[in-house]
Amino acid sequence: MQHMKALLPALAMAWSAASLAQAYPARPVTLIVPAAPGGVVDAIGRAYADEFGRHTGQPMVVLNKPGASATLGTQMAARAAPDGYTLLMTQSTSILNAPLIKKVPYDARRDLAFITQVATASLVAAVSRDVPARNMQEFVTWASANQGKVNYGSFGTGGGAHIVTAYLSSSRGLGMSHIPFPSETQEVQALAGGSVQIAIASAGALAPHVASGRVRMLAVIGEKRLPGLPDVPTLSESGFRDPEFRPQSWIVMMAPAATPPDVLAFVEKTSREIIRSTPLRARFQAYGLAPVGNSSAEFRHNFETLMPVMERLIQASGAAAE
Repeated sequence: MQHMKALLPALAMAWSAASLAQAYPARPVTLIVPAAPGGVVDAIGRAYADEFGRHTGQPMVVLNKPGASATLGTQMAARAAPDGYTLLMTQSTSILNAPLIKKVPYDARRDLAFITQVATASLVAAVSRDVPARNMQEFVTWASANQGKVNYGSFGTGGGAHIVTAYLSSSRGLGMSHIPFPSETQEVQALAGGSVQIAIASAGALAPHVASGRVRMLAVIGEKRLPGLPDVPTLSESGFRDPEFRPQSWIVMMAPAATPPDVLAFVEKTSREIIRSTPLRARFQAYGLAPVGNSSAEFRHNFETLMPVMERLIQASGAAAE
């Protein structure tokens, strides 16, 4: 009898978790996006939210929480109630930037559940129209002749865009100054306005400013040219073959760590279906993204594989903690 009494709380918790999973979602779900409205992650988040509503019959509300290299929104998600009604869509910057931010207010491994990698982003190096360079070699020559006058932007301390540009500056002796921005949208606006001379960002975020003539694309940060940008060479084709010039940038889905496994499994399955849907595929193509939709185990494996690579890249770049 005593043994049964001891089991009752555990049985009650198991029953409660099972009931939650069966009913989920029974009300609207909040999707935290640690990016400003109008950016790539925001656009993908809103498209995902629309499809989530169609798949589940419950609306998904996008909550933009930009700032502090995406750590504000990620922290909010990590501290949310682990009931499946708060999810996180963010760039990999916010889970890979620990080596470059002195006090990250969460531990991605401990405080967040890995659901799926939504897509990989192909980044592009671009300059403002006042920079006379037409390719990366010309930019290095120009920046070398303008020591102390060249600023580079980033949209997330510790992310691929930041580290690659920091490495470019340190390895080629350019002495560029880093100006971080809370979001990719603000970074690209600063580039278009001329307050930074070079920045690395997604092709989709750069496209409107390229069309207006205020920004010029110089090179793709990746191993292949982008289908939508056949005339923009890769960094390797431009003569920059260092392995440090090949970082990865992801858009990922996560949840608070203690979210019930059945709920996580449901969100993972639903997310993978959404990522394969026509509306999401069209949005990925528009922003130069490659869909992924892998399992939570594959996502975590990729994270654990990339983390030490990023740490070595940060060390090689000479970037300082902020």
